[in-house]
Amino acid sequence: VNSKPNGHGLLAFSSETVSKVGAPPTSPSRLSVGRASSTATSQDQPPPRDYLVLAIISCFCPIWPINIVALVYSILSRNSLQQGDTDGARRLGRLARLLSIVAIILGALIIITSCIVNYAGKGD
Repeated sequence: VNSKPNGHGLLAFSSETVSKVGAPPTSPSRLSVGRASSTATSQDQPPPRDYLVLAIISCFCPIWPINIVALVYSILSRNSLQQGDTDGARRLGRLARLLSIVAIILGALIIITSCIVNYAGKGD
């Protein structure tokens, strides 16, 4: 790049190099990492969902540790959105959705399995 030794063993940077340091990354994969990208596109996109209703529904399934954690992440997602952190709210909302779906599926499997085990032997 545009750096020159300044006689002290250090490199002196030109103003062009310094201006590139503060520039946003040009790679599209790195744009979502920074907070500036979320504030620039927050008016274009709808606010991220927190999936609170799905997390509450998953609390009726018998997988209590997973669905309680899903409920906590859903509430954290809502709080992050209220504080203006849309990237954090989106990430926590996705995690709440994943945990809620896992809790519902595993809970349904446990309920179906227990019904089959309890009522299959009573047919005699």
